[in-house]
Amino acid sequence: MAASLGLDPDTMIDLSASMNPFAPEVNDIAVRLLSGCSGPLHAYPDAAPATAALARSIGVSPDRLVLTNGGAEAIALVAGHLRRGSIVDPEFSLYRRHLAEVAVDAPRWRSNPSNPMGDLAAPDEDAAVWDEAFYPLATGSWTRGDDLAWRLGSLTKLWNCPGLRLGYVIAPSAHDADGVRAAQPTWAVNGLALALLPLLLELTDLARWACQVSASRSAFATDLAALGFATTDTEVNWVLVDAPDLRARLAPRGVVVRDCTSFGLPGRCRVAVPFERDLPRVLSAFAAVAPA
Repeated sequence: MAASLGLDPDTMIDLSASMNPFAPEVNDIAVRLLSGCSGPLHAYPDAAPATAALARSIGVSPDRLVLTNGGAEAIALVAGHLRRGSIVDPEFSLYRRHLAEVAVDAPRWRSNPSNPMGDLAAPDEDAAVWDEAFYPLATGSWTRGDDLAWRLGSLTKLWNCPGLRLGYVIAPSAHDADGVRAAQPTWAVNGLALALLPLLLELTDLARWACQVSASRSAFATDLAALGFATTDTEVNWVLVDAPDLRARLAPRGVVVRDCTSFGLPGRCRVAVPFERDLPRVLSAFAAVAPA
């Protein structure tokens, strides 16, 4: 997009991907790690230590947890394992892309919080697969804790590291996890990601981050409403904005938002909570395209 508009990509503010604006600076941690040793880049990766560390943090048995090359691979692996699923729209598009069959009588797939609507599932709501990519940032907890279901996670979102690629699957049983591992390419998760995972866990504070996200999101929604935008608050790290062509109008000003047409919601955009350093520029861009 930056290239098509003649802009410097490094100056773009990407609010189309909803990351944790309070995550630790992964680049700095990676530089410190690599300055102290070269192991992560000069040896084939062993996922076992990182898997055990994440399993302890979440509170599940490591033989039920599979680390993946981002949340996208977690979705693809479980969809390939189950093959069939039911989806109630609006819902995240990757489920349909990877399931061999979508049918109303198949096991339910459900993002929690809903992507794009941003609402948490009711306690009595059931699903066979819970995509909990944004659950920690909405609740301050790792997981809903439904042990009979598949649970998918995205450390990419939690730690603001989309280039690093880290996700996971929590399977209903060790046998189910083995089935997913058998389909996963060898060394799917790279050594740098595995080496960084325990260090990032030490800096993770889910309860604090969830409180910060909630406060920042509410303030951001208020700011947008004051500019004249019709907004819908959520329970996670984005705000929904009703404004036709908003993506196209903001992009030349260096701000990218997620058009929800592909969710079946034309005229609505999903706008991530900005990093504090970016907020003045974001609000200035919105003010420039605000409703008359």
